[in-house]
Amino acid sequence: MEAKAIARHIRIAPRKIRVVIDLIRGKNIGDAYAILKHTPKIGSEILLKLLESAIANAEHNYDMNSDKLFVAAAYVDQGPTLKRIHPRSRGQAFKILKRSSHVTLVVKER
Repeated sequence: MEAKAIARHIRIAPRKIRVVIDLIRGKNIGDAYAILKHTPKIGSEILLKLLESAIANAEHNYDMNSDKLFVAAAYVDQGPTLKRIHPRSRGQAFKILKRSSHVTLVVKER
């Protein structure tokens, strides 16, 4: 039995979230919570909120014991990209790609 939580259209580039998500994959819920709480990256705030949502889904929807849960899978997919133009010298225009992410977190019981 597994419970999951998905956050879509997060306005952070996927590579910035992957740095943090690699730290918690396969860890117990308590360890993952502590790691996310003390990691000074912007992606850790989003993952902390998503982890709490996945735990709540496991407890309320599937009657799982929160003490036995661990992060079974955690991955980031690229979402839609906003394209912006930044003016440069001599009439040139440089593209700015504002990337977004879809984050999925799956928890299971040991």
